[in-house]
Amino acid sequence: MKSSKIFAVRELCYISIFTAIISICAQIQIPMPHGVPLTLQTFAIMLAGVVLGAKNGTIAALIYVLLGAFGAPVFSSFSGGLGIVFGRTGGFILSFPLIALAAGIGTNKDNRFWLATWLIIGFIINFTCGTLMFSAVMSMSLPVSFGFAAAPFIPTELIKIIILVIFGKRIKQSVLNRPTGGSL
Repeated sequence: MKSSKIFAVRELCYISIFTAIISICAQIQIPMPHGVPLTLQTFAIMLAGVVLGAKNGTIAALIYVLLGAFGAPVFSSFSGGLGIVFGRTGGFILSFPLIALAAGIGTNKDNRFWLATWLIIGFIINFTCGTLMFSAVMSMSLPVSFGFAAAPFIPTELIKIIILVIFGKRIKQSVLNRPTGGSL
């Protein structure tokens, strides 16, 4: 009898590892005005999409969001819960699986242009969702919300994208093409 596997054990391990990496990178932060910290979270999410591909990267980001939504302290400042997910930074958080999906789609073609394009699409989705939620929760206009919650982060997000475009393929190869067996 032939058994069908949805996920290989190796895939589950990589998904788990990247969920943990995202959680750790959320704690590496620089506080910013108006409660939206600068973190390495989005870099880790884009990296998950680049390394694991669209499906598994999206699943890692989705598990991260669900862990935080159910109260695990995985969001910045070791926070978690529905209050965070539906709070002023919730739009950014809810878009994380879409960022990983976009990054994964960008890696499907062996071309830096397409990777950069899809990473920018993910970045735009993230900033759009984040600005909309921030505006609704804080009762601010969209331009003011964009100025507080998104605009200050544009330069750092572009730097993250450039790093992934330059080094993403090498990182993916070094992570996924490790020899099996033997010593570390």
